[in-house]
Amino acid sequence: MEDKKVIWITGASSGIGKALSIKFANEGWTVAASARRENLLKELNQENESIHPFPLDVTNVDQCKKVFKDIIEKFKNVEISIFCTGIHDPKSEKEFNLEKIKKIMEVNYFGTINSIDAIYKYYDEKKSGQISIVSSVAGYRGLPAAGAYCASKSALTSFAESLHFEMKRKNVRVTLVSPGFIKTPMTDQNDFPMPMIKSPEFAADQIYKGLIKKSGFEIHFPKAFTYFLKFLRILPNNIYFKFVEKGMKKIN
Repeated sequence: MEDKKVIWITGASSGIGKALSIKFANEGWTVAASARRENLLKELNQENESIHPFPLDVTNVDQCKKVFKDIIEKFKNVEISIFCTGIHDPKSEKEFNLEKIKKIMEVNYFGTINSIDAIYKYYDEKKSGQISIVSSVAGYRGLPAAGAYCASKSALTSFAESLHFEMKRKNVRVTLVSPGFIKTPMTDQNDFPMPMIKSPEFAADQIYKGLIKKSGFEIHFPKAFTYFLKFLRILPNNIYFKFVEKGMKKIN
């Protein structure tokens, strides 16, 4: 077991995190899989014994530290830590809902920060390895009825960029993952067309290649969609607003 490389994945019970856990396990890695739903983690372990359950609520700072300590004690080394935890509630975002906004920020942004806090000293001393943060193309610019989600992902994107500078001096690679629409229980809640939507398995393949076979900072996909959104990112506000408003009228 100790001869295998080890990856820690949060948000591993469903969606991209689950697909990533299966992908890395199938590629010969030992996977420390974390999520709140312990029963789903156990199911993953039954499907593949290389996936080991480490139940975790990322909003609990002390629990994040304890879980990572348990992972190190069991496997001695963690090569990659990738943080996939995220929530979205498109129905509540259609109206201003302070409690829901706080919850989305608490899980998506601070949950990831709590996880990074748990591993920071380890990578600081190790002077090698990778830290990967799963954001979204929703972090590029503000989108209608997604203020809290966009804000949480924008915050993650900026944080990853800042962390890159700091960790590069320590020989630790930081990567930012910016997926387009991926078919998950979260996107199943959306009631609008999702261009170029891809499967979690597609996302896992793209992330695996980006982490293992490439050396860039941002892993984004599908390219035809993400490059279009990158173009929208540089448009002046008045043009961007008119373009999106026109698109929303077509959807409605």
